[in-house]
Amino acid sequence: MADSAQTEGIIAAVADPVAASAAETPGRGGGASDYDVAIVGASLAGCTTAILLARAGARVALVEQRPDANAFKRICTHYIQSSAVPTLERLGLLERMMEVGALRGRARLRTRWGWIEPPARSSVPMAAETPGVELILGHTVRELVRDEGTVCGVQARDSQGETLTLRARLIVGADGRGSRVAKLAEVPTRTRRHGRFAYGGYFEGPRPVTYPDPVLWLLDPDMAAAFPTDSDLVLYAVMPSTERLPEFRADPEAALKAMVASVPEAPPILASRLVGEVTGKIDMTTVTHTPTAPGLALAGDAAGALDPLWGIGCGFAFQSAEWLADSIAPAMSGAESLEQGLERYRRRYARRLRGHTAMITDYSSGRKLNLGERTLFSAATRDERLARTFEAFGSRNIGPARMLASGLPRAVFVNARHALSRRASQPVRQAESESA
Repeated sequence: MADSAQTEGIIAAVADPVAASAAETPGRGGGASDYDVAIVGASLAGCTTAILLARAGARVALVEQRPDANAFKRICTHYIQSSAVPTLERLGLLERMMEVGALRGRARLRTRWGWIEPPARSSVPMAAETPGVELILGHTVRELVRDEGTVCGVQARDSQGETLTLRARLIVGADGRGSRVAKLAEVPTRTRRHGRFAYGGYFEGPRPVTYPDPVLWLLDPDMAAAFPTDSDLVLYAVMPSTERLPEFRADPEAALKAMVASVPEAPPILASRLVGEVTGKIDMTTVTHTPTAPGLALAGDAAGALDPLWGIGCGFAFQSAEWLADSIAPAMSGAESLEQGLERYRRRYARRLRGHTAMITDYSSGRKLNLGERTLFSAATRDERLARTFEAFGSRNIGPARMLASGLPRAVFVNARHALSRRASQPVRQAESESA
C-alpha cells in the first residue's frame, strides 16, 4: 500500500483536533507536567503509540520538534507493508487513507531471472481526535530527566528558548533515524556501514504497465523502483552502490532518469515530468538499538533504522508501536509493573524483527546476492507456490526461519526440475538446428 507525497489531508485530519487541546497543555510556561507516557516524535510510530495508549486510558504527551502539524517525511517511498495493514484498520485510518487517494498494490520484483509475481489471489492480508493525547508542537527534546538511573521525564525547548519539563512513568523515543532520545539514554547500539545511496523524485506522466503495483528491479547489487502514489504521481527511486555516487552528484535528475530507463522492461520515466526536485540520501548507516531501558522504550526507526531498499520503514513503525502499546497497557492500568511490560515488548520486538533485521543488514553492505539468495530468487520466478511464499516473506507476514524452512527445499527442487527440463530440450534444439 502506498500513500501520497502530499499527505496533508490525512495528517491534518488526525492532528488538528489534538493540536487544539495541546494549546491548553499544563506546564507550558516552563513548569513540570505529569503524564503516564511522554512520546518524543509525532510521526508514524509516535502517533500510533499515542493513540493506542490513550484509548487504553493513559494520559499521553506527544512532543514534536516541527511546529507544523502537516509536516511529513519527503525522502520516503510512502509504502506500507501489508503486515501493517491490520494496525491501520485498528487505528481507524485505512478507510480514511483510501478516501484521500491511497493505493492498494502488491509488490512485484524483477530479477535477472525474470519476474517474481505473486498469484492474483493471495493469502497475505491486506489519528482521529483521541481524548488523552496532548500534542506539543515546536519543541525539541534536549535532555532526559532521571531518578536513580531510571528515565522519568524529558526537557523540551521551543524556538524562543523556553524549556518545558514533562514527567512520565514511561518515555518513548519515536524520533526516527538518528534518534536523540536513544543517544541521550545511552542504550546499547550497533552500526553497520551502508554500501549504497539513494535518489528519488516524483514524476507525472504515463502510468507504468504494472500500475497500481509497486515494482522493484533487483539489479544485483543496485536497485531501482517505481512506487505509484495518488494524484497520478509515481515515485521513481534508485539505490546504486557507492562507486556510482559521482555521476548522481553531478546531475541527479539525469542520472536517475538514465538508470531507471535502463532497467529491463523499463517504466515510462523518460516520457514523464519531474514534479519538485530529485532528493538524495547519501549516509544510510544501519543503526539498531536495544529497544528498552529502565523507564524508556524505542519504536520505529528510533529502535532500528534499517536499509530502506526493502520498504520496511513505515510498516515496522506501525507494528512496533502497536507491540509497544499492547505490551505496556497492563502496566498503565496498574495490573502489573512497567518493567514487566517493557520486558514483554523487548522479547516481542526481538522475536518478530531479529531475523529480518539480520538479513536486511547483511545485504545492505552493497554486496551481490549469495548462493542461497540466488537459489530462492531464481526459483520464485518459476514457481507460483514459491512466489506466494516469497510474497509473504517480503511483506513481513512470515519470518526468515519459516521462509527458509518452507522455501529453500522447494527452491532447490524447482531449480533442479528447471535444469533437467532445459537439458532434455537441448537434443531437440540441436537436431532442429542440424536439419535446418
